[in-house]
Amino acid sequence: MKELSSDQFRIIDANINRLSEGLRVLEEFARMTLNDTVLTQNLKDMRHQTVETDTGLYKQLVKSRDAAGDIGSDMEVSGESNKREPQGIIAANAKRAQESLRVLEEMAKIPALNLDSERYRKARFELYTIEKELVSRVSRKDKLQSLKGIYVIIDAAWLKGRKPSDIARKAIKGGAGVIQLRCKECSHREFLDMVRDIQEVCREKGVLFIVNDSLEIALAVKADGLHVGQEDMPAGELKKLIPIDMILGCSARTVEEAREVFKEGADYLGVGAMFTTATKESAEVVGPDRIGQIKKFVDLPIVAIGGINKGNIKEVMEAGADAAAVISAVMGADDVEKATRELVNIVRGG
Repeated sequence: MKELSSDQFRIIDANINRLSEGLRVLEEFARMTLNDTVLTQNLKDMRHQTVETDTGLYKQLVKSRDAAGDIGSDMEVSGESNKREPQGIIAANAKRAQESLRVLEEMAKIPALNLDSERYRKARFELYTIEKELVSRVSRKDKLQSLKGIYVIIDAAWLKGRKPSDIARKAIKGGAGVIQLRCKECSHREFLDMVRDIQEVCREKGVLFIVNDSLEIALAVKADGLHVGQEDMPAGELKKLIPIDMILGCSARTVEEAREVFKEGADYLGVGAMFTTATKESAEVVGPDRIGQIKKFVDLPIVAIGGINKGNIKEVMEAGADAAAVISAVMGADDVEKATRELVNIVRGG
């Protein structure tokens, strides 16, 4: 121990403290925001394994500490804002912890110290993976919290010569919070072109963009979400293929179907048809009461769909829907923005 200078002890002390602080912030997000027992325990274990020191070293570290004289305490970080989104907070604290682990990994190579350099190296690489999962899962949770109000489905069959991006822009201006593109009869190239066209608008306006049915296209453009029906690939298989931050919506007509896709990992449900619908005449009408029936057994956001318009949307929302998906009520209107705004105002009680 005597071979180390006071400034070397200060380096170790400062980085142990920074590491502890950074890991604790990440642990709180895992515990309080995600309610994830495994992630929380992993971060807690990492904090204890990398921060705790023996009594002799601890005394040396405290003795060398000079917080008041540390010139770094008054330095401002260029370009760093005091305001961040949760993902930014996670990224900043993960970076802080990773940098500290790297410093400790190097300092632990000093022969006079009884520290395991490899322990810090392994923790650093483990933290890279944990950071990605934390950021992705918090992002997915944020997306699900945005799944409210009016969910406009742009159906290629209803375009009638109009550009999909123009419909999206007008619907968003009218207050739509989610845009989905459905293109049942399109080629993959046509679908992809329309998706990119709409996605640019949604990103610009900060609105969720969902791709209907096509896993390939959802992955290719990194859409916010993918929505599938009962006849498509099972939710459990899809969850293995999509990124953590991509939300998965699944259609469900019955309580049994809802419970099954919930077990498989669906993030939200599309429940319907609420009423007779011109966009899918063969759809079985289950009515608004089905929403309450499903909510008794499944704790997922519900997007009601099927024949919803100005005259019945209030009934759907009062039944417990988190959002109402509409096609003809918006795309069949002469003024898309106005039609969307009228629906939004009803939902908001205006």
